[in-house]
Amino acid sequence: MTTTNDALLRTDSNFTPLEAAGRDHLWMHFSRMAPFQSKPMRVIDHAEGMYLWDDRGQRILDGLAGLFVVQAGHGRHELAEAAAEQAKKLAYFPVWGHANRPVIELAERLATYAPGSLNRVFFTSGGGEAVESAWKVAKQYFKLTGKPQKHKVISRMAAYHGTTQGALAITGLPAMKQAFEPLTPGGFRVPNTDFYRATDEWNGDERAFGLWAANRIEEAILFEGADTVAAVVLEPVQNSGGCYTPPPGYFARVREICDKYDVLLVSDEVICAFGRHGTMFACENFGYEPDIITCAKGMSSGYGPIGAMIANERVMEPFLHGTDFFPHGYTFGGHPVSAAVSLANLDLFEREGLNQRVLDNEGAFGATLSKLLDLDIVGDVRGDGYFWAIELVKDKGSKTTFDAAERELLIKQFLPGALMENGLYCRPDDRANPVIQLAPPLIAGQAEFDEMEQILRATLLEAARLV
Repeated sequence: MTTTNDALLRTDSNFTPLEAAGRDHLWMHFSRMAPFQSKPMRVIDHAEGMYLWDDRGQRILDGLAGLFVVQAGHGRHELAEAAAEQAKKLAYFPVWGHANRPVIELAERLATYAPGSLNRVFFTSGGGEAVESAWKVAKQYFKLTGKPQKHKVISRMAAYHGTTQGALAITGLPAMKQAFEPLTPGGFRVPNTDFYRATDEWNGDERAFGLWAANRIEEAILFEGADTVAAVVLEPVQNSGGCYTPPPGYFARVREICDKYDVLLVSDEVICAFGRHGTMFACENFGYEPDIITCAKGMSSGYGPIGAMIANERVMEPFLHGTDFFPHGYTFGGHPVSAAVSLANLDLFEREGLNQRVLDNEGAFGATLSKLLDLDIVGDVRGDGYFWAIELVKDKGSKTTFDAAERELLIKQFLPGALMENGLYCRPDDRANPVIQLAPPLIAGQAEFDEMEQILRATLLEAARLV
């Protein structure tokens, strides 16, 4: 096992023609491009089950399911075949006043899985578009029901909800917004549920802390004016910041607040849906019924781009009369090939019992990662289902985090390359406090959990020596 990132420091003469083409023409997402002018970008060539292989032959354990996406694992031929069969029959037609068989069947299927009266499915190309759609429909819903000033959205600090101008305004990460301001007006922030850093203040009482955090939503609604707030947008488990789970009673109280002030509750499940927490929709796992669910990623296990906004009958009702309609849509929303693949993926979920597999194994996954708490650099291990985070600290006793220069060295420069070189793809992230996130395909078991822990341990020991 290599424990340094020396192998990444290749000279320009070692660029393959493909790597040189990538350097000269590919603009990657969320990536600093300067380093790739002197070192090749890693090219992932193929994948099977839990593993990736790059074009130089290295095998890498996929500890992030691509990007919280590949629930069923890589190389599922039945999903590729479903795509091919649908493409041969009908590759494309928009859902603008017309429909196709797979998109209708998928809408029905999702409505069957969703709780309560969340029966109306508006398809998008991905998760950010689903969040954008939810805010737009919330604004229009209140205009149609006689409350035209309701337009604001409340979300949580450090939460990520997408990159479009509207979804970015809902996002609670100031550094992600600065380059694009001014954004769509109307986004407001409340505290998140980071109990690791609140436990001393609350004497370990997680329920009391959760009720306090939920009540900050009511406070924000009253401060902004209840007649101006349209929606509260929350992830069941907050991604950015590192898998902040909801304290007991939190979502029950949020639901009460939203009902009291006639505010729509949006459950942003772009990451959390489709088995990540052992149920098709994570709101079921955490015991609340939203008005809208946004979802994407795992719907097709990444075998086709697709997302959705699922609304309840209350939200749909004013659009069922006269000439009113939702003047919004996407060229590839409800793509028939992606819909067919998603149906085949959901069949696979049921046939192989992937949700139950997560429920059966989540405790073992968390326990295996928690072995890392014996390292001085590991302050907390938290999560739920197959979605966990390891928070890194400079001093465990005081929970002191790293300064800007140390974070740059640790999270931006060392860990991404070192983990990959050591055979694990996961996510070092410091959009809030520094964490490493793990969210493997749902087919993972104890052997993969052990492999992740061993690679993380070796890499973090080296990281601790750097800082």
